[in-house]
Amino acid sequence: MHSSKNILVIGALGQIGQDLVAALREKHGADKIIASDIRLPEDTGNGPFVKLDVLDSNQLREAIQSYEIAEVYHLAAILSAKGEQNPQLAWDINMKGLLNVLDLAKVGLFNKLFWPSSIAVFGPNSPKDQTPQYAGTDPTTIYGISKLAGERWCEYYHQKYGVDVRSIRYPGLIGYKGMPGGGTTDYAVDIYHSAVQGMDYSCFLNEASYLPMMYMEDAIRATIELMEADPNRLSIRSSYNLGGISFSPREIFQSIKEHFEGFEISFSPDFRQGIADSWPRSIDDSYARKDWDWNPTYDLKKMTEEMLNHLQEKYKVKVPSN
Repeated sequence: MHSSKNILVIGALGQIGQDLVAALREKHGADKIIASDIRLPEDTGNGPFVKLDVLDSNQLREAIQSYEIAEVYHLAAILSAKGEQNPQLAWDINMKGLLNVLDLAKVGLFNKLFWPSSIAVFGPNSPKDQTPQYAGTDPTTIYGISKLAGERWCEYYHQKYGVDVRSIRYPGLIGYKGMPGGGTTDYAVDIYHSAVQGMDYSCFLNEASYLPMMYMEDAIRATIELMEADPNRLSIRSSYNLGGISFSPREIFQSIKEHFEGFEISFSPDFRQGIADSWPRSIDDSYARKDWDWNPTYDLKKMTEEMLNHLQEKYKVKVPSN
């Protein structure tokens, strides 16, 4: 076992990675958190950064050993919409990258692994409302297929080799720090940026498409809480359902319009509509609540206020108060 507290975040420049690195550095100290991605950032921030390709297992091994890593958060992935444009690349990055990291955990190179799954593991025949933890899974995207396969690999490595792997099936995530990275729920981030910049928004989903969502602050807190949970309480080593809030494009538009009376929306569904239609509308996360006391804190109103306030600072504009 490693006494080191150093943590490696792979895929640190993505939407989740930026927020997660910031939260972990605040909690553990900037020098303890090693951020990494396949490209170098414009600004490495206040802590160490290493350029890593998840498909290069030797490079991964070298970084884990040289930085004395005890925990790995493996976030690198190609998301649902982008994955449909290049299925083979999405499979390679999402699957081979995970297996490379699992193999290094198997031989004891580090102690604990976090890997994110997604509601994309569900499909058209999964129950749509309060989708249970053990619902049928028939994903229709290469992203969902790779995540479902990844869940099975994670549980296999835990059962066969004792790898301490932990995972969450993230719903759509909404945050202000990073831009979305090619997912079907991206509209719920883009719409806030448009409103604050004084632009109307054209949505690529229809107005009544309910999807499970979560404010990024809740998602990051859930991730860290799961990694800190007593392993003896954890009954799931594939991936935990995680619920937050569910809403439609029409409802998020109305929540923004309370602050921006002149804001308007139009609807032009594209290929992502078919993906959204195959996903759950809401999630049953009772296992997460029981096993590690999960409890979300943001509703749509509170999230909208936070997003608008932070984006006001980003774009240096004043958000109207009605």
